[in-house]
Amino acid sequence: MNFISSQESLTVIQWVLRAVVGFVFLIVIARILGQRAISQLRLIDFVIALVIGDVIAHPLSNEEHSFKGALITTCVLVLLYLIGIYLVLKFPSFRKLITPPAITVVKEGRILYHGLKKARISLDVLLEQLREQKADDVKKVALAIFEADGKISVFLDPKYEPVTPADCQIETQPFNLPRTIIKEGKINTEELYQSQKTREWVISTLQNQYQAEVHNVLLATLDNRDNLKVFFYK
Repeated sequence: MNFISSQESLTVIQWVLRAVVGFVFLIVIARILGQRAISQLRLIDFVIALVIGDVIAHPLSNEEHSFKGALITTCVLVLLYLIGIYLVLKFPSFRKLITPPAITVVKEGRILYHGLKKARISLDVLLEQLREQKADDVKKVALAIFEADGKISVFLDPKYEPVTPADCQIETQPFNLPRTIIKEGKINTEELYQSQKTREWVISTLQNQYQAEVHNVLLATLDNRDNLKVFFYK
């Protein structure tokens, strides 16, 4: 069944096949592009996402467009994108051409209006992003920078920073990320192995401490002190 080439009309099955292949192909492309393109969406990332979306959209909505041509074009665009990323990492001059410089919009508690104009953002957008960074007063901000990915980095004046244990010279315990050993009623054997515990230990601990079975547990975590924290279905 030929659904790749351009045709005067397509059957329902051929449209479905085009949609399935296009979906899987875009998932593969997204994996190749990597998390950077998905999360940061800088200038080069925005351009590649826009073009690929446009290229793939035509054969998925018009039978007269060749699906094969769209796939080949997308592969070429991805190759060019990867080359561009390499050049950005390798050559600072090319990086300056592709990635716009950061713009200071707040300095020492003062809003720099020329910075807002250069970044092309309004005062409302600035205040919104400051609130998202837990900065409730511009006067408390030592520095705010509009980054290339469209986000604003905020640095509070040191006298408004929260006091940390290091400031008070208080000794703390090393950071430990608890392991998820039960999720949605199932034991995570890999995490359990990393914790050097057995299924029997988990089952016994649940029965002794919570009088519960594994299938009743929504989430259970284990820290480096063997403290088992359990969340049940409600």
